[in-house]
Amino acid sequence: MFLKKNVEHGEVQGVRFINGLVSFKGVHLNVFCFETDGVLIDTGAQSLLNQFKPFFAEANIDQVVITHSHEDHTGGASYLQKEYGLPVLMNEMSVQECAKNATHPFYRKLFWGPRKSLTAQPIGEKFSSRNADWKVIATPGHAEDHLAFLNEGTGQLFSGDLFVNPRTKLVLRNENIPTIIRSIETVLSHDFDEMFCCHAGYVKDGRKAMEMKLDYLTGLREKTLTLHEEGRDEKEIQTQLFPKKYPISYLSFGEWDSIHMIRSILAEETH
Repeated sequence: MFLKKNVEHGEVQGVRFINGLVSFKGVHLNVFCFETDGVLIDTGAQSLLNQFKPFFAEANIDQVVITHSHEDHTGGASYLQKEYGLPVLMNEMSVQECAKNATHPFYRKLFWGPRKSLTAQPIGEKFSSRNADWKVIATPGHAEDHLAFLNEGTGQLFSGDLFVNPRTKLVLRNENIPTIIRSIETVLSHDFDEMFCCHAGYVKDGRKAMEMKLDYLTGLREKTLTLHEEGRDEKEIQTQLFPKKYPISYLSFGEWDSIHMIRSILAEETH
């Protein structure tokens, strides 16, 4: 069963699909993409492509911009390029990687499907849509190539996976909490209010939500470093700060885990 949720706020059209066919102990795929002023922000996952196709067909799109190369954000890009001849713009550092079919662990193929190769163009620091100029903000941490997009006319921020949840409990192995903190500080230096997140959807008071996440992560960093100074090792710190285990940690063989949050904080402190 595929569950659909439409988002409409002003000129922004969005759609979210939850994949109820593939699940593990309640873990489901959940992803948004958004269209505004002729721009499609992210393309969903390959495993949900047939569900997204009617949205793509109805949307009036001139170009596709990608927040980062993870397969739940790029899975429909190859189809959009071949079916509609749309240009795809993304961080220059991932253009060559996305020119090849993606290789992922089995559980990610199960949930997201394989991301097919595409021909992308470097997006640069700015781009324009029909009626607006956009600022491209480098926001690494969740992924090295992660970008956020700010519509300078409307003040709307499209944050990719920078926000997702104000109280993050676990991350991917390659994520870096201190880098995410700096990226959140970067977006907060810009003028925005509304936010569109590729997993949380529309966030009315986006600035406040992002500030809440910043407060949470800086507090987590302080607690982690304090416990480390008291002589606790990373496992002891994890047990105290994150006692709950989540099904995705087992399903991903540890690629998703709270220990990566602790390790990234301690790694920066010791270098």
